[in-house]
Amino acid sequence: MRSTFHRGMHFLFKKNLLLTNSITSGGFLGIGDLIQQEIEFQSHILPERYDWARTARMFIVGTLMGPMHHYYYICLDKILPKTNLKTVAQKILSDQLIASPATIICFFYGMGILERKNFQESTEEIKKKIKYVYIGDCLFWPPVQFVNFYYLPTHYRVFYINFATMIFNVFLSYMKHFDQHK
Repeated sequence: MRSTFHRGMHFLFKKNLLLTNSITSGGFLGIGDLIQQEIEFQSHILPERYDWARTARMFIVGTLMGPMHHYYYICLDKILPKTNLKTVAQKILSDQLIASPATIICFFYGMGILERKNFQESTEEIKKKIKYVYIGDCLFWPPVQFVNFYYLPTHYRVFYINFATMIFNVFLSYMKHFDQHK
């Protein structure tokens, strides 16, 4: 007889993986933003503890990016199915050269739409911030992705990445909102 835990894991990570990946992507982006807002509040940058509309925008964008991550990792594992060091290095390189820039751009345009910015305003924000976000991305993600690609099966990848993203999202939220406090 299977335990409730095993049935729950099967339901989340086998039967409803796309939904699980999408919701956790949004949830962890929202949690990362709340952590950043707490830091800003404690540093007397924000006058009120939480801007729930800001967190909701982060959640929505993260949830909408979940399917992109879901299918990216499935496709990447089909193209590069091995888990040896050479293949892991190729996956990390692919992640840094393809997935990371696409994710950063989708994040800023998605947030811009929800903030009612026009395309040009979002493009200007990307031009101003992408270098710093991408440098942070290149410092944070390769070791995280090594663990992901070398040790984890495909169906746990997006959840693991979403959890790691929560940590990275504190930085991403800072980069997204830092010029709004001046």
